[in-house]
Amino acid sequence: MLVDSHCHLDFPEFAEDMPGVIARAQAAGVTRMVTISTRVAKADTYRAIAEAHPAVWYTVGTHPQGAGEEPDVPAEAIAALTDHPRCIGIGEAGLDYHYEDAAPEAVQERVLRAHIEAARTTGLPLVIHSRDADEHMEAVLRDEMGRGAFKAVLHCFSSGARLAAVGVELGLFVSFSGIVTFRRSTALRDIARAVPRDRLLVETDAPFLAPEPHRGRRCEPAYTADTARSLAETLDLPFADLAALTTANFHRLFDKAARSEAA
Repeated sequence: MLVDSHCHLDFPEFAEDMPGVIARAQAAGVTRMVTISTRVAKADTYRAIAEAHPAVWYTVGTHPQGAGEEPDVPAEAIAALTDHPRCIGIGEAGLDYHYEDAAPEAVQERVLRAHIEAARTTGLPLVIHSRDADEHMEAVLRDEMGRGAFKAVLHCFSSGARLAAVGVELGLFVSFSGIVTFRRSTALRDIARAVPRDRLLVETDAPFLAPEPHRGRRCEPAYTADTARSLAETLDLPFADLAALTTANFHRLFDKAARSEAA
């Protein structure tokens, strides 16, 4: 069994094909998936997807590319939206300085810190997006962890080895997407080898970043299995062991998931 710990089932690429997407995922052994929030204002959309599909959980939060649209949502408001049994995390939130039209760094940081506070007060894990912001992200994480512990995962990891090491030092998990399967991702595979095995997760970030051999196509949760196979080869583990390991890790981090299944 595998869990796609990060996908975006609300995106228009899936609008006409949701039953097929979920059926193909389950046929590939991906029995559960988490549809990740990019805007707090769309919380009802994520909830509706999870309510309609028992294989899906969801989160609530503001992606850094949306920080300019939702710059001042208080932690209390984010936390209040997590009461639903199938809402199992906060985010994704973070820092992304890749695009020239990105929200100002101060705005992104403010939004990230609000999400950290929501994660801290609810006890739910924060899904962290970090792109071209390693030093700033390290500074924020160290500062906030000093204010009080919180759970989190560095999702779709593509940053440097130092940020991965800092994340592990601070108790975070590290999730790998289809990028780890790309031929040129040698350095990323080296980072994956260095991450303690009890901190590893797998994901698709669908509809983006389809792994080999699907590169160039629309990504979907079924492809978690391809990423897991590549990661298993990287770590010299049998595929079944890698699947069991990452699924157990997922349930340790997103511990509300098990409770939601019983609700």
